[in-house]
Amino acid sequence: MPPMSRPVPVGAHAEVEEVVEFKHTLTAFHPQLPPVYSTPDMIRLMETACFHALHPYAEAGEINVGTAIHVEHRAPTGIGSRVRARAEMESFDGRFYVMRVKAWTLAGSDGAESIEIGRGTINRAVINLSEFSARLAKK
Repeated sequence: MPPMSRPVPVGAHAEVEEVVEFKHTLTAFHPQLPPVYSTPDMIRLMETACFHALHPYAEAGEINVGTAIHVEHRAPTGIGSRVRARAEMESFDGRFYVMRVKAWTLAGSDGAESIEIGRGTINRAVINLSEFSARLAKK
């Protein structure tokens, strides 16, 4: 997996946001679980932020995908909460981009108050989508 065609500067970042709905909760997976934001959904939001942080540096046909996740889910979040995730490029080792990620809730009428709900790192790699699809079709 080669690096992006254009160099990605350390500090390249993106943020994404969503409102927690029932479909994002543990209860949606099993009715005996509490109605709180699920870890897989928090990680999905973090992964989306990673994608958007790196995507501006991709050439035609290139995309970035997750390869490793090291994330802590640190606090519960209920339905109706606004959650924001941020990803920032921390380092590149010649093959993988290490993205520092965090997620937090936006509280207060203006969203100025926040509570961290998750943090960690996600590794990303670049693939050529058409080559990847062709290899996948052969399997």
